[in-house]
Amino acid sequence: MEPLLQVDDLRVEFVNGDSPRHTAVDEIRFEIGAGEVVGLMGMSGCGKTSIALALLGLLPNDSARVTGSALLRGRDLLAMKERDLQQIRGAEVSLVFQEPEIALSPVMRAGDQISEVIHAHRNGNWLSCRAAARSALARVGLAGERIFAAYPHQLSGGQRQRVVLAQALACEPALLIADEPTASLDARSSADLLDLLQRLKDEMGVALLLISHSPEVQAALADRLLVMKEGKIVEQGSFDALYRNPSHPHTQCLLHKDAFPGASRTDELRADGAERESAHVTW
Repeated sequence: MEPLLQVDDLRVEFVNGDSPRHTAVDEIRFEIGAGEVVGLMGMSGCGKTSIALALLGLLPNDSARVTGSALLRGRDLLAMKERDLQQIRGAEVSLVFQEPEIALSPVMRAGDQISEVIHAHRNGNWLSCRAAARSALARVGLAGERIFAAYPHQLSGGQRQRVVLAQALACEPALLIADEPTASLDARSSADLLDLLQRLKDEMGVALLLISHSPEVQAALADRLLVMKEGKIVEQGSFDALYRNPSHPHTQCLLHKDAFPGASRTDELRADGAERESAHVTW
């Protein structure tokens, strides 16, 4: 079966005046199948976010040079014009950033921000778009008029991240890119968000590119793991295989057993997640 997304020889270079070019991403190749969760793991500054932004044409044209190909169902995202990418973003591929405060407008109500995304891609009347926005919020556990009518500052950090997730999934994209989605959350909210992502993946069949430096986050969701260092993928495989038998020193460092103890830790995490998923949690 043809992969949902096929990235080949992706390279991102940044230019700053007369300074030498900085290669942030180099010779990146990977695939994502329909409904699959692929984890992208590495330390800060290794190029993970640059990959996400490059795929959706969100890097600045005046300072970033992107080459290679990224075929989404056979169409090259990197070769598309901006007007075509606008139809892709939010409808077929959505992006969730680690800071919901950046993604949400402080002067618009949560429900209206989701309604706008739906209206942009489905061209329905505002009444139907607002109804669909309410359904999107309910899907992520935020049913009720209070959340729909709230401004971002009136919500908790976990609620804001769920609003962003509802916005990203409102048009039922085939691929969700989540960039450090738990970074701004406390431990309990992080665990709840991971459970929610697992449930939504199962219910909606959405594929997920999960960007995170956290072994716990990747263990909870990733089917396969791509390990990055200094702009390159240095190792890939299932999380369990890389945890138990890493071959690259950088993978060994990221999944160091002293910092992430227990030979069966990944199994424990997945079991814990299954238990939490059975309980209803309100943020």
